[in-house]
Amino acid sequence: MQVYEIATLSIQMGKAGNISAGVKAFCEQPEAKGRLLGIWNNDIGILNQVLVLRGFADEAEAAAERRRTLTAADPFNAAEWVENFSFDTYKPFPFTQPVETGSFGAVYEIRTYGVKTGCLPKVFEVWEQAVPERTQFSRMTAALYSTDGSPRIVSIWPYASVNDRSRIRAESVAAGVWPPKGGPACLTNDMVSVIGIPTAESPLK
Repeated sequence: MQVYEIATLSIQMGKAGNISAGVKAFCEQPEAKGRLLGIWNNDIGILNQVLVLRGFADEAEAAAERRRTLTAADPFNAAEWVENFSFDTYKPFPFTQPVETGSFGAVYEIRTYGVKTGCLPKVFEVWEQAVPERTQFSRMTAALYSTDGSPRIVSIWPYASVNDRSRIRAESVAAGVWPPKGGPACLTNDMVSVIGIPTAESPLK
């Protein structure tokens, strides 16, 4: 898949558990385009949000599904509980493989970094050098860069637990493997980290 979308659903407090089955059904309707990859309830970070990751073959397919969602009478089958929603479109880093679904962790960290003007090629370069060693410590689900809005990157990492995440990140830093050498100099101070819990209906678990 060449295009990914992260939909952010801002929901009424306490209603996160109400919408996952409907999201899955909406994304798998016969007329739907693309493939549902992940559904997470935010547990640490920005709360009362559900994140939906979908993948598409190309920009045309992604645009068609965006139109379908925006013009639906009940987007994501969740209009009763969703206060608003937004979309961000991404492409994968050139050296990465397509997102693989399966059971990989009880928690997922979704990290978003702003990228300085003109620095994206350098980000690709240093990440390509560092990721093979970093993924010896733990799996990486995706590394993506924005194709709309401000320049930014998103990486998605599954872990067995929040404690496991802290331990692995500390070990990779202590080993000099992470962050990628020269990578932080390419980034702005616009950084957000969210811990998401995959729902029962999420293809990524």
